[in-house]
Amino acid sequence: MGSDKCLLQVDGVACIQRVAMTLAEAGLEPIRISVASPEHMERYGRVLDSSLQVEWVVDSNPHAGPIEAILDALTDPFCNDPLQIAPVDVPWLEMEILIDLERGIGDCKVAIPVCSGRTHPLLALVRPEVAGLVGRNRRPLREQFHEMDHVLVEVSEEVVRNINRPSDLE
Repeated sequence: MGSDKCLLQVDGVACIQRVAMTLAEAGLEPIRISVASPEHMERYGRVLDSSLQVEWVVDSNPHAGPIEAILDALTDPFCNDPLQIAPVDVPWLEMEILIDLERGIGDCKVAIPVCSGRTHPLLALVRPEVAGLVGRNRRPLREQFHEMDHVLVEVSEEVVRNINRPSDLE
């Protein structure tokens, strides 16, 4: 992208703020935000609404990728059960998806959004025991989650669209 996705503006609002507000609207506060360094907490904190209940978590292995950050969150003693994963690059996320995942998970280990046959594992709702099943496996989460007891929740393509290049903002 050439710039920090957290701070990219969509309709005048930073991506991190848009996703955090959606989580809050779905009743998922406190919102735990995983960052690579304390400097990121300061930078991102400046664009977040002060009314949000945010808990900052510094990655144990900065820049190692989403699997490690998710494992850190799942093994934290304060982890919610289940834990809603939400990347910052889905600024059109809607609270209804998060509520549908919560309704759909039942006794499964993972509830995964799916649209037109494509799953979105970085928006999954997962139970803490998933950490022991994923381990430090480098295979894509999409593959690993499908091997677990899971449920797929159909969602609209527009709201799970992510930003990977500048043209995605058009």
